Amino acid sequence: MPSVSIIIPCYNEQSTICELLEAIYAQTFPRTDLELIIADGMSTDGTRAQISEFSISHPDLPITILDNPKRHIPSGLNRALKETRGEIIIRLDAHSIPYPNYIERCVADLEAGLGENVGGVWDIRPPTNTWIAQSIAYAAAHPLGVGDALYRHARKSTLVDTVPFGAFKRELLALVGLFDETLLTNEDYEFNARIRKSGGKVWLDPSIRSIYFSRSNLPELAKQYFRYGYWKWNMLRRYPGTLRLRQALPPLFVLSLLGLMITGFFLLTIRMIFLAEIIVYMLIQFSIGFLSALKHKKISLFLGMPLAISCMHVSWGAGFLWSMISGIFPRTALEKN
Repeated sequence: MPSVSIIIPCYNEQSTICELLEAIYAQTFPRTDLELIIADGMSTDGTRAQISEFSISHPDLPITILDNPKRHIPSGLNRALKETRGEIIIRLDAHSIPYPNYIERCVADLEAGLGENVGGVWDIRPPTNTWIAQSIAYAAAHPLGVGDALYRHARKSTLVDTVPFGAFKRELLALVGLFDETLLTNEDYEFNARIRKSGGKVWLDPSIRSIYFSRSNLPELAKQYFRYGYWKWNMLRRYPGTLRLRQALPPLFVLSLLGLMITGFFLLTIRMIFLAEIIVYMLIQFSIGFLSALKHKKISLFLGMPLAISCMHVSWGAGFLWSMISGIFPRTALEKN
């Protein structure tokens, strides 16, 4: 049985960290072959205290807490990687809860040679029971919201561009290196791009499942997807060949709205085209909302799904375009933070 190191970056995660630790402790994989390395971004809540208490009450699961003063995910991952001893490394997130056989399935796929990096599917759930939080969770798993990001809705195993979190053999690091600390988001996609560029495979297995908690409201969702779009452009400048249709459509949509809105001030025909685009877009959105409301028997999805998906599209597209514009000038405040 290979030894496994689990790495987790976290910051102020007291609301979810205990659930994650309990889920790791309940894994079907032998705890004698496990170690857990947590890179904490100097949490100011009770996160570290909860981890320490769990470690004391569960001495058969080795847990190491490291300081991550940069507070960035890639720096935390690299800090943890340097302390690992396992033959296989599995990355998890403090907002996730792996299914009981998560580690066992990751190890099995790696041992079978299915991919150099393997991962599974998110079972996306709302963090609260409000109607908008539920709508966001459904939208985050719907193809209209996330396109062909298969790790959010796939049902068959397949080769993919990227997987959430991921599991890989230690020897892979000697080939592709550590995570890129200049990318504050999309560091996992960039890591997988290097794997594929080196001739390796990224494998998605739907039997590898974890619960992932989506954002609870629209402002949080907008901030998250703006950040995703912003850092996606930074990643694409290095790997332009990795651009996918799902990534190009949101900025094109936002750009078309801006262009039509501006030129519409001068031409009636352009105003009519702008209005037609909005109407068609909203008809599609409310059709999805209606079908989702019927399927899940939640009337709130009729309005919630259009709101959530529109927020995702516009925020992602705006972040992408802003990143392109700001790239012309010196580093922006967003990049410094």
